Amino acid sequence: MTLRLPGPAGPILSVAVSGVISNAKYVNMADINFPGLDASPAAATSAGAAREAESVWDIIELLFFAYRDFVADADDVLAKFNFGRAHHRVLHFVNRNPGMKVAELLDILKITKQSLGRVLKQLLDEGYIVQKTGNNDRRQRLLYATPKGEALVAKLAGLQTKRINRALEDIGPAGTEAVRRFLRAMIDRDDPDKVLETIFKSPTTAKE
Repeated sequence: MTLRLPGPAGPILSVAVSGVISNAKYVNMADINFPGLDASPAAATSAGAAREAESVWDIIELLFFAYRDFVADADDVLAKFNFGRAHHRVLHFVNRNPGMKVAELLDILKITKQSLGRVLKQLLDEGYIVQKTGNNDRRQRLLYATPKGEALVAKLAGLQTKRINRALEDIGPAGTEAVRRFLRAMIDRDDPDKVLETIFKSPTTAKE
């Protein structure tokens, strides 16, 4: 005969029992066969792999939403200046690396000269960045943030710093270091970017 038992997650399980039980006061559960329930090591390994795969999907989605909200903090401010995220990136790296060459900025942003040219021209025209010739090579174009540019960078960084600090509050120094290691590991190590080399060699990460 067939017993119908409620499963642990709600659905009904069909249980096949061999023979007919007559005048029985109890059913020996060891004699009941639950189809689809496999306690073998292979099944356990498969379940573990499934959980690991689902965990990776969780991380992918968390990164997506974390980035969405992280950049959104600055978007509203940028929009008031008719700037976008590309303007923010250019201004950020120029401010952090005074005297940066245009070629170095192209390497960091991984965009075309044409795309950078449009953004850079607007920042130059509106006085957020200035361009100077190199002392040793007059053909070089070295970029510097103006006080106006520095003030905008500071405002945008302040918004994003609040979000970062809020997220780090409950995990402590050890957790903060784990976050730093994770983010660094996500970056291609063969990237020749000078800025990344500086980050990788910084005192806070040299002990890794």
